[in-house]
This record gives sequence, structure tokens and C-alpha cells, in this order.
Amino acid sequence: MKAGVASVIRTMGWLLASASAVAAGAAAAADWPQFMGPNGDGTSAEKGLLRAWPAGGPKVLWTLQLGPGYGAPAVRDGKVYILDRADQKKDVLRCLDLATGKAEWTFSYDAPGQVAHDGSRSVPAVSEKYVYTIGAFGHFHCIDRATHEVAWKKNVLADYGTALPRWAVAQSPLLYKDMVIVAPQSASVGFAAFDQATGKERWRSGPVGAMAYGSAKLITIDGVDQIVVVNGVGAAAASAADGKNLWSYAHRCQIAIPNVSDLGGGKFFITGGYNAGSAVFQVSRQGDAWTAKEVTKIDGIGGQCHPGLVINNHIYVICNTNNKSDGMVCFDSAGKLVWQTKRDPFFDKGGSVLTGDGLIYAVDGASGELYIVDPSPAGFKSLGKAKILGGQEIWAPVTLADGKLLVRDQGQMKCLDVRAAP
Repeated sequence: MKAGVASVIRTMGWLLASASAVAAGAAAAADWPQFMGPNGDGTSAEKGLLRAWPAGGPKVLWTLQLGPGYGAPAVRDGKVYILDRADQKKDVLRCLDLATGKAEWTFSYDAPGQVAHDGSRSVPAVSEKYVYTIGAFGHFHCIDRATHEVAWKKNVLADYGTALPRWAVAQSPLLYKDMVIVAPQSASVGFAAFDQATGKERWRSGPVGAMAYGSAKLITIDGVDQIVVVNGVGAAAASAADGKNLWSYAHRCQIAIPNVSDLGGGKFFITGGYNAGSAVFQVSRQGDAWTAKEVTKIDGIGGQCHPGLVINNHIYVICNTNNKSDGMVCFDSAGKLVWQTKRDPFFDKGGSVLTGDGLIYAVDGASGELYIVDPSPAGFKSLGKAKILGGQEIWAPVTLADGKLLVRDQGQMKCLDVRAAP
């Protein structure tokens, strides 16, 4: 598929439910049912959103006090689900009403332990009947949305002999058809897929490298659905149907977090912190054999926490790391640097989301300011900023659902009204 055609198809795809959101009953278009949203790429089909902040900033509909952390919420059928962490002793799944913020129910379990950068790390995945969560110490739960009881549970570390990463388990579960998929990344198992209702293992892949801090993602190449994850040695993929290992691409990163960004036609953008830089690579196949070949290596510029957002054959990614400050960066689909903001504005390691209106809502992870960005290769263009959050390490992903933007810092989550007046 040619790149231009692929770009048109991706844009049209914002108006449709993505295959990554297909579970036991399709989620509504305005839902955000799992990590990185309905399409798994940080994009939303929603239109009619604010293009400028009103005086005083966007309206805060409600605020929820949380323990420290970096985990963001999922939203389905007007309900918000977020995994919280309490006093380094328990993980707590909270269910709230999206419109009012009213607490509806909680589910908790013992998970004692201390890690640097305390708190939650992951995003729940929500199907028609169940909520799936992965805690910092590998606890993997399926909770019945109606009864609020455990349907089944596992542990992505203990069940597969995986060592606890230095900064704990940060991955989120992935919904695919009637399965839920995780990435244990042990010495013998890369990915594992389970029946959503029963927890029965449907398949497991061969090894793909040691667990880092990224989540499994669904991609489709040449009509073949695949599951990809990024870790310290690069990116690797397996068949979504049966777990057969398909290809790998070497891209060493000391602390790997962001997954790949799909550029269409089997081409992908990968990025990382700690001088890993970025790259564009091409995946292709001949018969049953798959290969991944580097197209462009981008030395010195990489994003530490969040993947790039793709629109109109350009990639927008926040490229600040512990040792470099490149700000928001725009690359073209060949990996050529188009522009960068450096420290004006900075953005630190904040999250962002791309809307169906072609706007990026981006959080500055140091200042707590929320920007509306009009993405263009002509240069960085802010349509407005407003101080929303406070404190340090405001690094969580951003959630958009039904005209409401959910953002958090180390002590609270806020629900903002970003729907434009009719």
C-alpha cells in the first residue's frame, strides 16, 4: 500500500471503530476503552472540540483525589475506570461516573512493595462485560463490571518466571477480538493471549526480549493482524491469531517505554530516551518470511515516555529525556526533522492526544499547563494554554471521551469539558 493511500485510510479510520477495540461488543465511538484509546495510537474520532480556551481555561467538571502515580483512566459506557495505588500496600480499581465524578464502586487487593517513582503505572482495558488491570507487581485481574467480583486472575511475572523490572510493571492489557493480550517477556514467553471470559490461555509466543515498560499494541501489515511490543533490544511482533513470532527490529534503549507509531504500508517510527534516538523502519514479507529493515536512523533525538502521534504523513512527538530537551518535535514520514520547540514550550514528559478535528491536546509535564496545538509541518502553533495541574512528574497519558478530557498529576485527576458550544 502506498504511503499516501495509507494516510487517507488512517484519517478515515478515525470515523470507524478500530480492530484494536473489537472485543465482546464494540465500544462506542466516544469511548476510550484501553491504553492509547480506541485505535491504540492516541487518536480519537471526536470532533466539535474547543479550539481555544475560554477565559480562565477549560471548565473543570470534577476532581478526584488519587495516590501518586502515572496511570491514566479508561472510559466505556459513561464509566471511568482507573487503577490507583494506596500506601505501597494495595492496588485499587476505582469506577466513577464520567458526567459527575461520583464514585460508584471500588475493587482492591493486597500488593505490598516499594519501587522508585511510587504509584500506579497502567491503564485498564474495558470490554462489554469485564475490566482488565495489571498492577505494578504483575497482578493481572479480570473484574466483572456488573458484580464487581473477580472473574479470573493471573500474574504476568510469577506465572511466566519474569523478573520484576527496576521500576515495576508498567504495561497495560490489550483487547483483541475475544481475547485479552499481555506481554510477560520472560526467557521463554514473549506474548500471551487469554480468553476474555474464562482466562484460559489461547496462545503464547516465543521470547522477544526482557520486559521493559511498554505495552503490547495491535498493528496490521499486509492484512495480517500482529501484536508488537518495544523493549530494551528493540521492537518485536507476533501473529495476533496464534502467537507465531514474525519479525524483530533492533533498537537498543536503556529504558524502553513508547511503542511504535504506524506510518502505513508496513512502515513504523520508533523512539526512546537515554540517547536511544529514533528511527523509521520497514516491515515486509515474502511468503511466510517477515523482515524489518531500517529506513532512517535519527541520532540524538528521542521521546522517553510517549509514542509519536501521526497525522498527514508527519509525526509529532515530545522528545524530552533525562539528558536532552528537544521539546515537541515534528518529523516527516521519512524521519527528517522538520521542527522542534526545545524549551519554548518545553512539555517535559507530558502526555498528549490527537482529536478527530486534527488538534493535539498536550500536557506540559513540568508546568501542568494544557496546550491546544494545531499540528502543521510549517511550525509549532499553539492555539492556547491553561494551567490545569501542579507538582512534578505530570507524565500520565491523556484520555478523551465524550467531549471530556481526563488528565492527572501526582495527587489528583481532573475531568475537563472540552466540547465546543453548539
